[in-house]
Amino acid sequence: MWQEIDDKFQRDFQFSDFKQAFAFMTEVAFHAEIQGHHPAWSNVYNHVFIALSTHDAGNIITEKDRTLAEAIDEVYKKYSVN
Repeated sequence: MWQEIDDKFQRDFQFSDFKQAFAFMTEVAFHAEIQGHHPAWSNVYNHVFIALSTHDAGNIITEKDRTLAEAIDEVYKKYSVN
């Protein structure tokens, strides 16, 4: 689940391995590019952490973040190990 922490929309994602995590990040990158809204994220092996905020709105959560989060959730459904 996405959490609002320090004016960022944040979520951790876990995968079965690095290859799956990287494939997820690649697909998310295409959504981000289409939306013109890019996440701050990190990846260690099978774990991806994403934080969203809208820089041009003063680094707060906006509808852009919620829209990208919805797209990310849809991508995650394809890769989820749960």
